[in-house]
Amino acid sequence: MNENNPITPPAAAIADRDISLTFAKGMTVLKAFDAANTHLTLPQIARIAGLERATARRLVLTLVHLGYVKQSDRVFSLTPRILVLAGGFLQGRQFGKAIEPILRAFSMRIGEPISMAMIDGYEGVYVAHAGSDKAKVSIGLTVGSRVPLLQTAIGRALVSHVGPELTQDIIDNAPLRRFTSATVEDREAIRRDIALTFERGHAFVDGEFEPGIAAIAVPIGPQGPEAAALGISGQSGRFAEAGFRDEVVGTLSECGAAVSGLL
Repeated sequence: MNENNPITPPAAAIADRDISLTFAKGMTVLKAFDAANTHLTLPQIARIAGLERATARRLVLTLVHLGYVKQSDRVFSLTPRILVLAGGFLQGRQFGKAIEPILRAFSMRIGEPISMAMIDGYEGVYVAHAGSDKAKVSIGLTVGSRVPLLQTAIGRALVSHVGPELTQDIIDNAPLRRFTSATVEDREAIRRDIALTFERGHAFVDGEFEPGIAAIAVPIGPQGPEAAALGISGQSGRFAEAGFRDEVVGTLSECGAAVSGLL
C-alpha cells in the first residue's frame, strides 16, 4: 500500500498514464502548509514538498493566481478559499447542519466537547466538533486538525474499526513518534491495546499525546475505510473520577448511535 495513504479506494488501480502528475504535485504544495508551517518561503515549500525549486515556484504562483495562496514579499500562506476544497465534503455529509447539533446535545451531558474524526492516510482528521457551555478544557483541536492514529484514543478507535487488513497495515507502518514520556512506542503493545479497543468498544489513552490530558473514543458506523470515531479529551484527573469514564463511554456510544444513521 502507499506509505502516505494506506487507505486507498478502488480508483487506486487507475493507470499511471491517466494520472496528472502536475496536479498531484500541486496538492503536495498545499499539504506543505500545516499547523507548524503556516507561512513558508519558496525554498521551504520546495523542501517540504520534495520538489525542485523551479517546479515549486510555478505551482505556488498558480495557486496564488487561483486565490488559494497569498504572497507577502517572499512569504506565502493559505487563504480562506482553501476551505472551498473541504466544503463539498463537509456540507454533503451534513457535519455542520445535522451532526454537530447532535454532538453538542450529548456534550451538554458531561460538560466536555465531543469531536468526530475519520481516517486520512496514517492520520485521523477531525470532521466535526462541538462543545458545551460547561466545557472546561480544550486542547485546541478543531475541524481539519490532524492527529496520529497510534498515539491517540480517537486514532486507536478508528484503527480498530477499519477491518483486519487495514488495521494490520496501520499498526505495522504508521509513524511512531514520541510526544510525551508516556507515549507507547512498542507496536505489539499498541496492537494489544487496539485489540482491546475492538473487544470493549472504546479506546482510552492517558498522557500519550499531550501531558496531563486523557481521552476516550468510540468507533461508530460500519467497519471499513470510511470508519468514524467520537472522542472526548480532558484533564487526566477528571477521567480518574469514579464512574466518569463509564459515563463518557455510555454518552459517546449513545451519540454514535444517533450519528451513525447520518453517515
